[in-house]
Parts: sequence; structure tokens; C-alpha cells
Amino acid sequence: MPHPRHTALHRRRKATWPNRGLAVALAGGGALLGWWLPRLERSHSLGGLTYDPATAQATSGAIAAGAITLTGFVLTAVTLVIQSVQSMSPRLAGVLGYFERSLVLFGALTGTAVYTLVVLAQVRDDHASRLSVTLAIVFVVLSTAAILRSFAGLRDLVTGGGLVRAVGQLLHTALDQEWHDPHTPPSSTGPTPLPHTDTDTAEIPAPFGGIVQHIDASAIMAVATRLDLHVTCLVAVGSFVEPGAPLLRVSPAPVSDATVRSLTRAVHLGPARRIDHDPAYGLRLLVDVAIRALSPAVNDPTTAVQALDQIESALLRLPHRALGPIDFRDEDDTTRLALRRPDWHALLDLALAEIILYGADSLQVHRRLRALLAALAYALPSHRATSLIPFHATLDHTVRALPTPALADIAATKDPQGLGGPA
Repeated sequence: MPHPRHTALHRRRKATWPNRGLAVALAGGGALLGWWLPRLERSHSLGGLTYDPATAQATSGAIAAGAITLTGFVLTAVTLVIQSVQSMSPRLAGVLGYFERSLVLFGALTGTAVYTLVVLAQVRDDHASRLSVTLAIVFVVLSTAAILRSFAGLRDLVTGGGLVRAVGQLLHTALDQEWHDPHTPPSSTGPTPLPHTDTDTAEIPAPFGGIVQHIDASAIMAVATRLDLHVTCLVAVGSFVEPGAPLLRVSPAPVSDATVRSLTRAVHLGPARRIDHDPAYGLRLLVDVAIRALSPAVNDPTTAVQALDQIESALLRLPHRALGPIDFRDEDDTTRLALRRPDWHALLDLALAEIILYGADSLQVHRRLRALLAALAYALPSHRATSLIPFHATLDHTVRALPTPALADIAATKDPQGLGGPA
């Protein structure tokens, strides 16, 4: 029985809160340290660079002004990066952890500026806080090093290839954690029907509207096993749910209000899809990048080929995994929960159909798609291999629409590089 656990991606999602907390701590800690350290120096000689009061005051003022300017520069740079990422897909910025990590950088720069301003307010004509000013210089050096390291990481992120690699890594993790059983033979019949009649079932409505971000199967299983219930989830991860729409069907009925609350809490609704528990959304993002790159306004088939590299890598993880609707059973082999999941055909359509449509006149896309289909044909079991036939037929049809037979011959060749690969 598949039994979801807290995954690496789930921990990464929770890690956004420490990022925010650390940013606030750095800013607040700078203020407290700037207030406490100069007071300590008045009664103890703590060392530091040699400054007279006038030089300490001038140095502190310059550092504070520079840190504030640098914060504004970083904010502008991050804004430009977000715009670049969103130009490839408006949804990409929401799945990349870089922007949460940038909060720590803002906290460090703000903390440096606040620390130096507080130290500056405590410089006296007869006393220079030597260690306090020295630490301000150290903080500036560390913040500058963090900025340079952060910008070095952006070098690949703002390119199409870097973005699709980042999404591909998240998608691989989501696939391995959410659809993690490669040994269960696929079922052609779907989930086992739950025994019920119209009189002994109850439908639990959604308490509010939103996108289904995650269905906590382990929480539902715990409730269903403890109370001897059969639960059918009527929505799928990634679907939009209206307030009051049927969310779960429970048998036998009735169920208590406490049980209803426990079950509805296990279906997490939010404003947008998340890749953490929704591998299909990862494919959706890669396809979005590819078809936007193939639009006449962009005309960048190489980025589409890079997206197809990651799509192929994801699809090759799925040939022997159980996809489609799934049952969760307890230790007595009793079905307790039935979930909806996309099957192999739905995922293949999602991954390839739109790219074939929008890349119909691209030689690179034709050749890369043929290489992808060949790789899948080699890896797929016989009962899934027939799913590739319509895509071969579509490629053969679209290649005949190319302007000349010579171009049609070029497009009909398999090439994992798109164009220019060795024969």
C-alpha cells in the first residue's frame, strides 16, 4: 500500500518559513547588536581597527549609505530576474526556491544598514567604538560576498536551459515521491468499487474554493481505518474546486462533524498549483516553456528542445509505474481510500500533444520528438507501447506540410540534439 511521507520537497516547502524568519532575525539582530556593542565598548576595551571619533563617524555613515544603496540594487536585480523568468512562463517564479532564499540576502543587507546606523548614533566626540565600526566593515564584506555568490547562481537560472533544468529536478523529486512504486503492475480496471448504496453514503463539500494542492492520503487512511470507513476522493490534485462542491464521498454514513473536519483538512486547497505533490504540474510547466519558445514572437526552438530533454527524462521514469486511479488498503487488505490520478495516456498527451501542434514547422522539434518517441518505445512495456502510435502518425502527417521534400527528409530523421547530432 503506498503510504505518503514527508518528502524532501515538502521539507523544502516548509523551509521557506525559516528563510523568512532568518531574514527578520538578521535585520532585528543588527539593530540590537548596534545598540548593545558600543555601550559595552565604553566600559571595556575590545580592540578593533584604530579610529578617532571623526573617522569612525565618517566611516559608519559611508557604510550605512552604501548598504542602503546596495539593498536597492539587489531589489532591482531580483525584480529583473523575476520578469525574465515570467517571460518564459508566468508560473515559473512560484516554483523556484531562489526567490525565497533572496529574502535572507535582503535581511543581511538590511541588518548591516540598521546596525551601522545605530552604531553611528552612539559615536561620541570623546569615544570611537572601534570594534563596532570594524564589525560594520566585516558585515559589508560578507554581504558583498553573498551577493556575488547569489548572482553567480543566477547566470544559468535566467536562461531557458537553466530554468527547464531547475523545473526538471523538482519534477524528478516529485515523481519519485508521489508516484514512487515502480513495481506495482498497472491496472486497467481502476480502483476497486467501494460497497455502498445511496442511503449509506455522505458527500463532504469543500469548505472554500481553490486549487487542490495536496491530498494527504496518510491522514485520510488513519481516519478511515480507525472508524472503519471507505473514502472516495472526488477531486484530483491540480483541479479547481468551487466552494461547496463535493470533495469526498464517505461510506457508511452519517459521519460526525469532527470526522468531517479531519477529512477536509487532509485535502489542502490553495490559490495555485504546486509542483511538490503534483508531478503533472511539472510537466505542464515544461510544456509551457516549450510552446512559448515556439511562438512566432519568440521563435526559439532550441529552448523547446531543452524542455523536451527534461520531458523525456521524466517520462522515462514512468514506464513500469502504476498510474491512473489508485486504491489505498489497510493491513487487512480492505480498501479505505480511492484516489484519482492521471493515467499514462493523459500524461503522454500533456507532455507531447501541444508541442507537436506548435512545433509543426520546426525541424529541431520534429527530430527531437522522433528521438524521444524512439527512447520511449525502447523502454515501454508492450501494453503501453501502442500509445505512441498516434504521435508517430501525427509527426508523419505534419512533416508532409513542410515546404520542400528536402526539409521533410531532414525532419523525418531522429536526432536527440534537434539538429546537428551525429548519425
